Amino acid sequence: MEADGFVRKRRMTAETTGNDPGVAGASAGAEVRWLGGRFWGVSESIVGSLTPRIGGETELQTVDFTLSAQDAQPEDTEPDYEGLPQGASTSTHMLAGAVAGIMEHCLMFPIDCVKTRMQSLQPDPAARYRNVMDALRRIVATEGVWRPMRGLNATAVGAGPAHALYFASYEKLKKTLSDVIHPGANSHLANGTAGCAATLLHDAVMNPTEVVKQRMQMYNSPYRGVMDCIRAVWQKEGPAAFYRSYTTQLTMNVPFQALHFMTYEYLQELLNPHRQYNPSSHMLSGALAGAIAAATTTPLDVCKTLLNTQESLALSSLSSGQGPGQSQGPGAHRHISGLAHAFRTVYRLGGLKGFFRGVQARIIYQMPSTAISWSVYEFFKYGLTKHQHNKRKTQHMEAEI
Repeated sequence: MEADGFVRKRRMTAETTGNDPGVAGASAGAEVRWLGGRFWGVSESIVGSLTPRIGGETELQTVDFTLSAQDAQPEDTEPDYEGLPQGASTSTHMLAGAVAGIMEHCLMFPIDCVKTRMQSLQPDPAARYRNVMDALRRIVATEGVWRPMRGLNATAVGAGPAHALYFASYEKLKKTLSDVIHPGANSHLANGTAGCAATLLHDAVMNPTEVVKQRMQMYNSPYRGVMDCIRAVWQKEGPAAFYRSYTTQLTMNVPFQALHFMTYEYLQELLNPHRQYNPSSHMLSGALAGAIAAATTTPLDVCKTLLNTQESLALSSLSSGQGPGQSQGPGAHRHISGLAHAFRTVYRLGGLKGFFRGVQARIIYQMPSTAISWSVYEFFKYGLTKHQHNKRKTQHMEAEI
C-alpha cells in the first residue's frame, strides 16, 4: 500500500505541473547542485556516518518499485521533495534544524551585536550610531575587528540544541494538528499553533544564552569571556537572572513565531504550490516572513534586551529621577524585573519612540537570518532524507539480486 501511494503521489505531482513526469525530479536535482552540490559532495561521507543514528525513531520504509516500461523514470531522476517517504525522521529534522540554527546565528552575529547596542536606552556617547553600517565601522575602528563577534561561542553552543528541538517539534506538531484540523491539506491555524509550541522549547534552551550574549555585546562590557560572565551573573544576581526575561521572550516570540510560520507557509503555497525543494522560494519566503514578524514585535524585543542587559545607565537614570516621572531616591532601582516594569522603564526613558529603537537593525538582521535558517534547514532535510531513501533503495535492489 505504501509503495503504491508513494508512486501515485509522484505521478500526480508531475502531472499537475503539465510536464513530463521526470521534469520535477530533474529540476529539483539541478537546484540541489546549484545551491550546495560542492558542499554536499565534501560532506556526504559525514552524512553517511550519521545515517544509522538518524533513522533510529522512524525508519524510512523500503519502497518496492514495480513499474511498467512506460512509467520507468530515468536513472538520475531524484525523488520529489514532498514525495519522499512521509515527513522524514525526527532525528533528520533535529540535525537539519541544529545546522540551520548554528549557521543562522553565526553568520548574522555582527548585525545582532549592532541591534543590541542600538536598543540601548541610555547609550554611552561613544556608542551612539546613525545606522547599522556606521555602527559596524565604528565598532571595528575603535574596539577591534573581532569585537562584533564577542559572545559568538555562547550563541553557537545554545543555538544547536535550541533549533534542533524547535524544528523537530514544529514538524511533528504541524503534521499532527493539520491532520486533526484540515485532514490532507495545509492548515494555517496548525502552522501558527505548532510554531508557538515549538517556541516554548526553543526559548527554554536559548534564554540563558541570550543573557550572556547580550551582556557581552554591550559597549564597555566588563566581562573577560563567556565563563566570566556566567560566574559574575550567578554570584551577583543568582541563577534566576538567566531566566529573568523568559516570560518577556515568550511574550515576544509566541506572536513572532506565529506570524513567522504562518507567513512562511502561506508564501510557500503561493511560490511553491507543489512543495518541491526550491531554494529560491524557501529563501524569499523566509526573508519576508522574518521581516514582517520582526517589525511587528520590535517593542517587545526592546524590553527583552533591557531585562537581559540590566543597562547600568538606564538604572542610574531611574534612580536619579530622570525622565517623565518622580524621583524615587538613590538606589531605588537595583534591577529591572518583569515585562510591566520593563515597559514602564522604556516609556519613561524613551517615550513611544523608545519602543522602536533598533527596528532597522532588527529587520536587517531578521531578513537574512530567517532566509538562511529556512534555506539551510530545507537543504539538509532534503539531502538527508534523499540519502536515506537512496540507501534503502540500493539495499532493497541488492537483496532482490
